[in-house]
Amino acid sequence: MKTENQKLQNLIDTHAHLHMKHFEKDRDDVFKRVTQMKFVLNVSTSIEDLNDTIKIANILPNVFLALGIHPHDSGNVPNDYIEILENLALKNKKVLAIGEIGLDYFRNFSPIDTQKRVFAEQLMLANKLGKPVILHIRDAYEDVYEIIKLIGAENGGIVHAFSGDENWAKKFVKLGFKIGIGGPITYPKNDLLRNVVKIIGVENVVTETDCPYLPPQQYRGKRNEPIYVYYVFEQLNEIFGLDIDIYDIIWKNTKEILKINEDLANSSVGDNDD
Repeated sequence: MKTENQKLQNLIDTHAHLHMKHFEKDRDDVFKRVTQMKFVLNVSTSIEDLNDTIKIANILPNVFLALGIHPHDSGNVPNDYIEILENLALKNKKVLAIGEIGLDYFRNFSPIDTQKRVFAEQLMLANKLGKPVILHIRDAYEDVYEIIKLIGAENGGIVHAFSGDENWAKKFVKLGFKIGIGGPITYPKNDLLRNVVKIIGVENVVTETDCPYLPPQQYRGKRNEPIYVYYVFEQLNEIFGLDIDIYDIIWKNTKEILKINEDLANSSVGDNDD
């Protein structure tokens, strides 16, 4: 059984947006809390935020990167956006994934055909670079699945903020994906998600926050931040039982799907078991 301090030191957030304006007023304090954790993946959403996303990873040793274009921003990409992403990914060893990418039919901020094209192009880039992908899917599971079946996601990835049913979870696991679980699993009425997690098993789950969005129940209505992934771990412990070390299992899953080798892990991420 880990102490409270050991729990904090072993927290893993595979989906954060630390560069966003929501952190402007107390960014240094948030960063201090981040340094207590084991691992954070800072995820870009647009061409405009790529540099800010990278800067944070350059400052904080346990923060790594996913670079990509969110479906909301797919209508605003320059013609050379794939070249920009590729160059940045090749020259920075902290870039572990391409993302977040995918389809969002709930808001449709970009035309669907454009979303599909940009998603497909980024999938091909991930395959070329040998990187996993971070998927954003909203009201679009069928189309995302079909595009991946067509183009391939050769290195798998994470289905971020999973909101589908058990059948979709199983389908994406079969394609080589882990299921990203964040604050919504702590919501009292979200029995569906808790049941999905129980069915697919802890070996197919990674933890995330999507901060500054989707806070856990304990901070509902407030800004989220990486350290609050603590409550996701506590919920997973409740689901799977205290006879397993949820922290070690989630770290194993994270290293596996993001291809974090021991040299990279030891150079930038603390083992934090003391």
